Amino acid sequence: MAYNTTGTVAFNLDLNNLCEEAFERCGQELRTGYDMRTARRSINLLTIEWANRGLNMWTVEQGQIVLATGQSTYALPTDTIDLLDMVIRTGTATNQTDINISRISESTFATIPNKNATGRPIQVWINRQSGATAVTTITLNETLTATDTTITLSTTVGLASAGYIKIDSEIIYYSGTTSTDLQNCVRGQANTTAAAHTTATAIFVVNLPAINVWPTPDSSQTYTFVYWRLRRIQDAGNGVNGEDIPFRFLPCLVAGLSFYLSMKIPGAEARVQMLKGEYEEQFAMAASEDREKASDRFVPRQMFIG
Repeated sequence: MAYNTTGTVAFNLDLNNLCEEAFERCGQELRTGYDMRTARRSINLLTIEWANRGLNMWTVEQGQIVLATGQSTYALPTDTIDLLDMVIRTGTATNQTDINISRISESTFATIPNKNATGRPIQVWINRQSGATAVTTITLNETLTATDTTITLSTTVGLASAGYIKIDSEIIYYSGTTSTDLQNCVRGQANTTAAAHTTATAIFVVNLPAINVWPTPDSSQTYTFVYWRLRRIQDAGNGVNGEDIPFRFLPCLVAGLSFYLSMKIPGAEARVQMLKGEYEEQFAMAASEDREKASDRFVPRQMFIG
């Protein structure tokens, strides 16, 4: 007897169905709006846990930054967790060349004697900031044009000696301060646009993840920093949109949510260990599938000292 298949591979679970399945595994029913809110909160915490457990292949994205002569620090997208690989690209089209750039630690970067030396960047320190925006009591103390590179504030007390600020919707990088001025400002950072701003506008501090390259790019040619980053998994949302989770992780997501909920729902305590074991099993299976399947190749680096 012949059987006809559906011919579709579109099965997915929206937020409502995910939460219903998780509650049922806890021996409960999804009944109230609070039940949905606590489940949504648990999903967001669960996906953050996944980022801490290791690499999530579907969150790897490529990006690039055109480096500017004399500028060593560049912002990364706010939702960046870490960079996996990176190169310095020179030339374009058939003349394009990708050159290795070595990742160094903060302590190694700190001990570089001359951070203003210029040339082709060969090292990069990745400053893994949170991306959070902090409110200050500092205000703009002048009318600012879109091209000003020195910015006068009511005070710079409490600001780092170099970093990012936000005025209206523009993000600005600065690398020097006086008691009232931000110096060497680079306008329109992090995909924002340089614009004019009026006096007394509030100043916000933005703790953006960033790269610091060394040497500082020279003017001999155009350098592009090409990278592959690990981004955050998108938030659970309000139930209208699907989750930022590939189908292969759905069993793990449901199992993990069930385990999280079992620790909060009265009457589900007896299932905690069972649901935890199921979650760990599902995560192990999903993680073993969600990995780079190319062969590893180890190349020794040789040094000869004369």
